[in-house]
Parts: sequence; structure tokens; C-alpha cells
Amino acid sequence: MNKVTCFILCLVLLHTTLQLQSQQTIRTNLVHDGLTRTYSYYLPANFNQSKFYPLVFNLHGYGSNGDQQEFYGDFRKIADTAGFILVHPNGTVFPQTTQQFWNVGLVGSSNVDDVGFIHAIIDTLSKVYSIDADRIFSTGMSNGGFMSYHLACVSNRFAAIASVTGSMTFLTQTLCKNAQPIPVMEIHGDADAVVNYNGSTGVLSIPDVLDFWIQKNSLDKQKLIKSSVPDINKTDGATAELYIYPGTNEVQHYKILNGAHTWPGSPFVIGTTCQDFNASLEIWKFFSKYKRNLVSSEDLTNFYIELFPNPAYDKVLISTQNNLQLPMKIEIINSVGQNYLSKSLNTSPYELQITNLPSGIYFINFIQGSTKYTRRFIKQ
Repeated sequence: MNKVTCFILCLVLLHTTLQLQSQQTIRTNLVHDGLTRTYSYYLPANFNQSKFYPLVFNLHGYGSNGDQQEFYGDFRKIADTAGFILVHPNGTVFPQTTQQFWNVGLVGSSNVDDVGFIHAIIDTLSKVYSIDADRIFSTGMSNGGFMSYHLACVSNRFAAIASVTGSMTFLTQTLCKNAQPIPVMEIHGDADAVVNYNGSTGVLSIPDVLDFWIQKNSLDKQKLIKSSVPDINKTDGATAELYIYPGTNEVQHYKILNGAHTWPGSPFVIGTTCQDFNASLEIWKFFSKYKRNLVSSEDLTNFYIELFPNPAYDKVLISTQNNLQLPMKIEIINSVGQNYLSKSLNTSPYELQITNLPSGIYFINFIQGSTKYTRRFIKQ
């Protein structure tokens, strides 16, 4: 995210506030995939250990971090009144740029497993607190919005996602072909100079993102409900329109006219920032309508797929059991969305030869009817 220095200065000014709220914000870490990963989580006011709570991930933008996102796209007061646990994870530093990021195929080539990291946070918090597994959500700013779309496509653990100033990479779109429908919200300014509303190299335009999810969610574009957001702040330099595509898995889009690469409603103005609505509040109102929509009565988390060894050099042994019925289709896709293999998996365990694959990160899609499960491996 641009103008990180501005955020840091704001955080210094809010140091006292942070201290006062430290009893509710817990900063911790875990080791995933050989890396020590850091994150914080916020317990709402009047937290009750015996109560089940929704979980909301709020992901920072490129070059930012979880602490900055906690203040910039602030959900804490909403969490206090609505009653959900709020998580602010940190990405990793990309060596070539020294900027913190989420690995969605947007920045160079990386083997960092951010999806697995997010899953590990869910698993860790679920051991300590009563997490409602059917009400887990992800939102984020910029690269964090990209990551939220990525989670919608390759994870089965989220009930809905929202993106602010983010989009989808071509890699995410490729991995999303067999993903299940999920409610999505996109908030984006048409004057965004960082993530262009009309798309850029390797990145879908916002209209294309909306069309993708309208089709994925089997929605009728002719039933569009369009309205103007009341222009309650005449001096912010922006207005907003709301597009709703109704259905079981709704698609919503706040189009910010003359809006920059900013979070609507934020008190930190780092560009033209629409103040006619609060993005954090509207995102939670959207999330609060949904629970996870599984494709069958059996939870996909019960599916067992093991890849061994991982990382691998010449072959990967695929083992399946439990709910997975063979035969099923498998696809191997690299980190930029190229399809290297499509075939039928007829036996388990199965020895997959990978000698001819270039070194790098790959995804295996296991497809059975309308159900898809994705696993990741590294070719050394």
C-alpha cells in the first residue's frame, strides 16, 4: 500500500489508544511451512469463552502490515457490538522489493504458503476459543483484497469475502474454475491509480471480476438493483453507487466515483476518500447474512489428501481416503496459472512423476463433479 509512512505517523499518535486496548488485542505467532508467522487478534468487549464467535480476517495491503490495517480499515468497534473475533495477520517480506505482501501470483515468483498460514490461524484459534466454523470471513485492502478472493477460490472454510481496492489475478481466476459459489463484495474507486478499475497486466478489471462471480454464483444480471449512496459529505471529492446482484450467493459492488486507492469511511485520508459510508460497517452487514454454503451434507474439511514428499524432486505420492471417491480429475497448475497436466486419478496411492516440471510452486486441483479441493506442493 502506498504512503505507509503516513500510517506509521498516525499509529504513533494513536499509541495511547493502542495501550488502552491492549487487553483485548493479542499479538502472537506460529510456525508454518518452516517460517515463523506473526498475527494479532482482537477479542470483542464482553467476550464470553463459552459463546461461539464468528471470525473475520482483515488483511493488509502490499507494503503494509496488520497493525496498520487494524487502524486504517477499523472493525474493532463493530466487533464489540456485533460480537466477532477479528484477526490481523502479517504477510511475508518479498526479497526483491523488501515489501510485505500476500502471495497470490501478483508479485514475482514466491513459494510462500499464505493459504496454509491462514488455515493454521483458524486451527490454532479454534483450539483456544469457540469459533463458529460456518461463519469465517475474509476482507482486506488492496493486496489483502486479492488474497481474500484467492481464499474464496482455493479454500472451503469461508462463508463470504469482501475486497476493498483489490481485484483478482489471472492465477486466482484459473484456480477458481471449479470453486464453489460464495457471496462476494467489491468496493473500488474508478480513479484508483494503484489497482486500476479497468485492470492491468495480470489483473482482472473490476467489471470482469463482477462478471466472473455473477456467473459463478448463478445470478441474473437483469435483476440488478442499482442505487446511489446518499452524498452526506459534500467535501470529500467522491460519491458512490451500490450495485446488488441478488441471490443465494449475492454479489455487491460499491463503485466510488472519483475514489482513489482508499478505504471509504476511514479517518486517515491518504487520497480521495469517500466519507458517504463506512466500508467496515457495510462489509460486516454483508457478512452477517451468511453462513458457509457447503456443496453437500459432508464437510469438505473431512477430505484427506496427502502429498509426500513435499517439497519433492522427481515424484509425489498422492494418497486419498475418507469421502473422496475415485476416479476423479486432477489438474496441476503453476504459480502463474499455466496448466501442466490434466488427467484422471483412478487409484490411491498414486505416484505422480514430476521430473520434467520446472522448479517452483504448484497447485493440484482434485475435482469430483462440482466439488474441488486444492493442495499445494513445491518442485525442487
